[in-house]
Amino acid sequence: MRINFVVPCLLGMESLIANELRQMEAENVTAENGRVLFSGDEHILARANICSRYAERVQILVGAFGAKTFEELFQGTKALPWEEWIGNTDAFPVKGYSINSALFSTRDCQAIIKKAVVERLKEKYRTEWFEETGPVHQIQFAFNKDIVSLLIDTSGAGLHKRGYRLDANGAPIKETLAAALCNISYLKPYHKLYDPLCGSGTILIEGALMARNIAPGINRNFSAERFDVIDRKVWDEERERARSLERECHDFAAFGSDIDASSIETAKINAQRAGVADLIDFRVADVRNFKAETERGTLICNPPYGERMLDIEQCEMLYKEMGRVFERKHGWSYSVICPDEEFETAFGRKADKRRKLYNGMIKCQVYMYFK
Repeated sequence: MRINFVVPCLLGMESLIANELRQMEAENVTAENGRVLFSGDEHILARANICSRYAERVQILVGAFGAKTFEELFQGTKALPWEEWIGNTDAFPVKGYSINSALFSTRDCQAIIKKAVVERLKEKYRTEWFEETGPVHQIQFAFNKDIVSLLIDTSGAGLHKRGYRLDANGAPIKETLAAALCNISYLKPYHKLYDPLCGSGTILIEGALMARNIAPGINRNFSAERFDVIDRKVWDEERERARSLERECHDFAAFGSDIDASSIETAKINAQRAGVADLIDFRVADVRNFKAETERGTLICNPPYGERMLDIEQCEMLYKEMGRVFERKHGWSYSVICPDEEFETAFGRKADKRRKLYNGMIKCQVYMYFK
């Protein structure tokens, strides 16, 4: 079965997702703003859900077409092969969004698409009523410049929900973004990873999962596991494949600290649930007292800032202290994600490299120091 897919993602993550999909042997991988398109079979569907570190979800692209009127939307939707995925007892709710399009009312688009899918399935299944008591096939529409993409979600809960983080501090970083920070910081399985503002430990846990090559979705479920058209053994085989790729990493170690004792306790529980507690040393400590414990180190952190936890003056004082204790040192690199365009001034030196990423809806820069 040849399937077309779309992976929506945080802005700035497109190239990371495209690269990992190619490594998963996905085909026709194309990165666009905020999403990556690719194709493959049902094994790739399961593999992308289980193994992607950076994707927000995996969606089946049922079809895409231009529509400036409700009639065009209805006929275009009805022409698509919904019966290939949706059974006669399956649930198929509809949701979506519209940007820069003539059909701007999401509620009206939702109603038209639902009606068109129902009419299509009525003809195919020769029935007048759908009880929708079976597995959920969430239909998603995305209108952009009068082109609508119609998709079926295969993930269920967002892929950033790995299953290990039941509790978090006041402003947790998303797991997908934490993994991306480890990637662009060139974290290796033999590195020593530091986060002296670790909160609930997400960056360190994602780094440890990456070092061991543990698939981030190995211990969670996905909505497409209940789809009748996908054999259950596909998921079993892909989980077995993912586990076969895990590795020991005797040289890797991670060190996390935070001034808040309750955050450290939460981080320890999260690391235990993720299966990487043996790789991470957590302790209560103030970043102002940070000292390198190893000859080499990869430090990645997400400090609190005005829109999250601290006011501007407190942030600037914190960044200044970070600049003092994050010493320029051979064998060390520092990556700090922050929305403050004046971060380098407070930190005390210009970054060797900057990269734009979004933390939710907040536009940030990753300030990278490695020289």
